[in-house]
Amino acid sequence: MKAEQVARGLGWLSVGLGTLEVVAPGQLSRFLGVPERNTLVRAYGVRELIAGVGLLTQPAAATGWVWARVAGDVIDLATLGGAQADDHPTARKRTGNALAMITAITVADVLCARALTRRGVRGR
Repeated sequence: MKAEQVARGLGWLSVGLGTLEVVAPGQLSRFLGVPERNTLVRAYGVRELIAGVGLLTQPAAATGWVWARVAGDVIDLATLGGAQADDHPTARKRTGNALAMITAITVADVLCARALTRRGVRGR
């Protein structure tokens, strides 16, 4: 699969996740087993939406947008890693699963960004 196709898929992922974070931050936090921080989650959702729309509408600038996703992933990992999971075992498991998922997405973002960088698809 071409890096440009992966970037487009990552754009759709950002739009979907960003929409969820903006529309239902409390439900998402509860699902992940972390305390509700609705304003922060909504801000992260806006960040995701901006990156997603950028990837979908500015394919010539995909490299910059994917590297922006990588930076966002690092912020997400730091925030979730520092969050105090509820004491309930299910909540801790959900938080761990979310960390694993974000780590996997980060790997995909980094690999895509590196491939785009090597091909010279420059972000503005």
